[in-house]
Amino acid sequence: MMLFSSESVTFETPIAMLTACHDRVRQYAALTHKLALHLLKNGADAKAQEAAASILRYFDIAAPLHHDDEDLDLFPLLSQHGQPELQAIIAATSAEHATLGLLWQEVRRYLVPLAASKGGVLPLALAEDFANRYSAHAQLEETAIYPYAAQLLDTATLATMGQKMANRRMQGTEK
Repeated sequence: MMLFSSESVTFETPIAMLTACHDRVRQYAALTHKLALHLLKNGADAKAQEAAASILRYFDIAAPLHHDDEDLDLFPLLSQHGQPELQAIIAATSAEHATLGLLWQEVRRYLVPLAASKGGVLPLALAEDFANRYSAHAQLEETAIYPYAAQLLDTATLATMGQKMANRRMQGTEK
């Protein structure tokens, strides 16, 4: 099954890349909810183990990079423009990254044994909350923050931001 669109975006279009990351965030968060439902019906079978491993990979590696892209690159650039409403939304959204990180750690403790073929469960309410909160968070960023990038940031600034995002991922592969 093809999980993602075949349309590719690159770091040359960093806002499109961030939006594509949100699409993956929503897909993996929704998979977390589907996994909880699957576990109730089928137990910790091979499909559950595979799904748990995929979710772990995404939220342990890609999601923190995405949050860094926003917190270290996009949000500071936009905050420089001094629009109080935008700054307030950015501050709240950035703070929510920490809250989502804690929620991820709670979900993660259920997924680790599942992925390691040690059985387990994933509370449906927790998985549902995780899926809903990540989706709502992504939607808020896309509607209340990302549009400002096109208005406030020039092409050279966006290109530099995209290069920083790409470099961040290259550093992760060198470890």
